Amino acid sequence: MSDSVANSRVTWPMATGVTPENACPIAPVVDVVFSRWTTPILWALHTYGPQRFVELQRLIASITPKVLTQRLRQLERDGLVVRTYYAEVPPRVVYEISDLGRSLSPLFAALADWSRNLDEVERARRTYDAKPLTRPRR
Repeated sequence: MSDSVANSRVTWPMATGVTPENACPIAPVVDVVFSRWTTPILWALHTYGPQRFVELQRLIASITPKVLTQRLRQLERDGLVVRTYYAEVPPRVVYEISDLGRSLSPLFAALADWSRNLDEVERARRTYDAKPLTRPRR
């Protein structure tokens, strides 16, 4: 292991009698932030600013209206998106990323930076897939 990798290790407090999936401090963050459509929605709102539902749907063309509605409701519930209703004729609803949602920017920037490793991941997958199917069992 390289020195930079060894030095960048995060140390977590040890919890006795707690399963790793319950003790891991990252798991709840992953549940909130990395569901299938959360990152594209937050990215669109961060990049393009406040959007109406139809505008978001155009920006994320592969999402269905039902799923977009569900994800926006969950993101609003989690405090990552703000929904503003304007009592006009016709009524208008605008979604925007909240300050809490914006606070994820460093996390997303770090992940975008890490994405430069995806070529290496793809090479590892090809190498793994090229191995014979018979592997010694432990």
